[in-house]
Amino acid sequence: MNDLLIQNGRVIDPAGKMDQVADVAIAKGRIARVGKVRAAAREVIDAKGMIVCPGLIDIHVHCREPGHEEEETIATAAAAAVAGGFSTIVAMPNTHPPTDDDTAVQYVLERGRAAGLARVLPAGCVTKGREGKELAEMGLMAAAGAVAFTDDGDGIASSSVMHRALQYAGMLNVPIMQHCQDPDLAGGAMNSGAAAVRLGLGGISVTGEQIMLRRDLELAAHVRAPYHVQHVSCAGSVELIRQAKAAGLAVSAEATPHHLLLTEAACMTYDSNYKMNPPLRSAEDVAALRAGVADGTIDVLATDHAPHAQEEKDLEFGLAPFGVIGLEAAVGLYAKALIETGLCDWPCLIARLSTRPASVIRRPLGSLAVGRAADVTIIDPRRRWKVDVGSFRSRSRNCPYDGWELTARPVATIVAGHVKFRLER
Repeated sequence: MNDLLIQNGRVIDPAGKMDQVADVAIAKGRIARVGKVRAAAREVIDAKGMIVCPGLIDIHVHCREPGHEEEETIATAAAAAVAGGFSTIVAMPNTHPPTDDDTAVQYVLERGRAAGLARVLPAGCVTKGREGKELAEMGLMAAAGAVAFTDDGDGIASSSVMHRALQYAGMLNVPIMQHCQDPDLAGGAMNSGAAAVRLGLGGISVTGEQIMLRRDLELAAHVRAPYHVQHVSCAGSVELIRQAKAAGLAVSAEATPHHLLLTEAACMTYDSNYKMNPPLRSAEDVAALRAGVADGTIDVLATDHAPHAQEEKDLEFGLAPFGVIGLEAAVGLYAKALIETGLCDWPCLIARLSTRPASVIRRPLGSLAVGRAADVTIIDPRRRWKVDVGSFRSRSRNCPYDGWELTARPVATIVAGHVKFRLER
């Protein structure tokens, strides 16, 4: 007897090139069968009219633990994740203290297991203390379970440090995830341009992103190491990544909901919920990012979920911290940016939320193949709903989408065969 049977859903499994109405049977935490299933099950979910797909994966989440548990914890981030349809999240290492050794990696894994919700996989720092000077113990962290290395929040300015990091990453087959921003061109509060001048705010130029990205692609071409570009924000970066892929480099890239939906014009009200790093760019940049997702140049979608306490975001725009949360609204936001505009269909979107992220972190996830871990997301693609940050499971509320009307919402998230979230009709 199966433990769980999901019936009559539109099963989309990009890894298996499947898109058809079928049943999914789960037994002992694994996919037992996909197709017409006649065997009985202890629990049955009728998914008629729904999309049944591999559990969604977000490879860019800030859990804030340890150090800022008032903003988020690993448990609350995992709760927000399953509510948003994500069965797996990758925890960024810019915590206090940072995740820069094997003990810290083990801590994140243990706290994730204790929460018992989404899988929480740690990324380790590239450099000790995220100072950009001396490599952290990458080998020990990889052995402990780190799935990526990044100093997210800061780009690695030293070319020699980045070169050595890529060499180690290549030997370990663990990707470097880079926040591309030349520190000499940082320091502003929003996109550099006429809007920033009118608001009297310091600008952050696209040039800083492109300079670091161009350098890193040169290094990655020399070393032939796996390299991932975090939160791409501008048209020039999309084109650089497109050229790198055409040249055969092992490069992947991600885009966030806010960079696909919002422009610098949102900052005109001085609302710090529109302050993020990299900043919101121009309408032309948004169009280029959407096109990059559609053609596969940007092959991953990630939220960069960045919780902050209300009193921090209540500061004036120039002093408030960067970052917004997005886990619980992500699917509807991606559908608004990509499905409703006709740029992507659901198989395209699901691939960038499951199969491709799994490939980036080199984990056997993002597939409904028989024998794989039974991580499954069920999405109602026609469900209309209003974003209400007051109902979020995240500990923070710094979300720019409060009150937005969206279509498409996850209604169930299953992790290792267990239903971790279920949205009532």
